[in-house]
Order: sequence, then C-alpha cells, then structure tokens
Amino acid sequence: MRFIPFLLVAFVLSVPSLAQDGFTSLFNGRDLSGWDGDPALWKVENGIVIGTNASPEAMANNSFLIWRGGTVKNFELRATVRVIGDNNSGIQYRSREMKDVASWVITGYQCDIHPAIEHTGMTYEERGRGIFGLNGKDVMLDPEGALWQLSEHAPVKVDVSQWNEYVILAQGNRLQHFINGQPTSELIDHHADKRALEGLLAIQLHKGNPNRVEIKDLRLKVLPEVPLVPFEPAKLPATATKVEKPRTSRPQGTGPVVPVKK
Repeated sequence: MRFIPFLLVAFVLSVPSLAQDGFTSLFNGRDLSGWDGDPALWKVENGIVIGTNASPEAMANNSFLIWRGGTVKNFELRATVRVIGDNNSGIQYRSREMKDVASWVITGYQCDIHPAIEHTGMTYEERGRGIFGLNGKDVMLDPEGALWQLSEHAPVKVDVSQWNEYVILAQGNRLQHFINGQPTSELIDHHADKRALEGLLAIQLHKGNPNRVEIKDLRLKVLPEVPLVPFEPAKLPATATKVEKPRTSRPQGTGPVVPVKK
C-alpha cells in the first residue's frame, strides 16, 4: 500500500488547475496545454506565457491565444499581465472565432490593456460594436444599441509595461473591469440582438507596432446564474446621458503607428 500516497502526490502535481478559493488556474506554468494559438507567436518561458509580435510585417491580423477548456458565461477572471512595446493587448471573453477571416481571429467583448490611460481597462468589442466605456466611464447600451453614460469617475492610471492585475466580473448582461482592485469601466448591455452571454476566452496579441504580451497568472471562478438587469428607463440615474460611441486616435499605442515596410 506504500505506492498509493506516491501516486496521489504525483496526480496532484500533474494537475495544474486545482481550485483555490473557487478560482481555477488556467495555465500550468510549463506549456500551452489547453490553449490554442499560432505556435510562431506564443510560448512559455520561465513559467510566463509570452506572445511576441516582432515587426509590423509579422502579423496580418490581431492574433489570439484561445482557451480550449470550454466557454465562459458568468465568472470572475483574474489575470496578471504586462505589455512591452508601444502597442496594446486585451483579454477576450464571451467571444467567438472568425475562421472566415483567419485562424486565431476573435470577435467579442474585451478588457483592453493599453498604454493610453483612457483605453486601458475600458469595455470594448473587438471586430464588433467598438468602444463602449473608456477608463473612468460606466455605460449602458439600450435595446436599440444606443450608448448612455451612467456615471463617471477618475480613470485608473497604470503603466501597462509593469505587472498589473486585471479583473473581469461578468454576471448576466452586466460587465465590470478592474485594475489592481480599482474599477475602470462597467457596461450594462441591453442590446439583445448583438450582446453575448457566453463564449470563448482568449488573450490578444496586437498586429502593427512590435510588442510582447506576458501573462504570469490567469485564474477563473465560475459564478452562478443571475437574472439579467432589466431595461427600465424610468429608473435611469439623473446623470444618465445619451452619448456617441468613443473613437480613438491611438489604435495601437501612445505614439505613431509604425508603417509596414513594402
């Protein structure tokens, strides 16, 4: 019977995703098991997941490292991330693949990780409805897809080239983003024709300006079902204002876009 404890220890050490406090680690620290991405772009080194865009010519599209462990619906996600280089990354959730465009291309909700303060931690939809709430803005989409700003607070200022913890809390049609424990943006999505309540989880590597995204911790807690927040115009806060969707003059980083060499 002496071999049983040994086998038990070996089993525990071989399983990377044991739950702690309800959270499950999605990286094993050794390789990309359970994930799917372009092998020319993604690797694991010293326990850190690294995606590298070496030059403007290296990628025709933003490329994603996709979690193949299932889909995400109601959850809390915690990720410690940094981006080296004048470009941005993001955490995709409730997303779907666009194989008609290219392999490893994703559309869906994103928590942006961007060197421009107004963009980092914002609510955004990759290849979809665009920017919803900038860092410091809590917003709502009504059933017709019009954008409303519900409230405003000071944006969270961070250096994305340093390690920061990004938190996504998705419950029904309410999506909240945080950086280092501070709220950046919240979206309540009543736009039923376009919203997603479940989908894929992925990490973005952005085309264009050379950059490297690094992730050293990514944990997921599945949350129970909750009722959708109803659309009740009579209960909107007095501060609610219909606004135009934000646009950006900084699609990659804070400096100029490096042109592709011809």
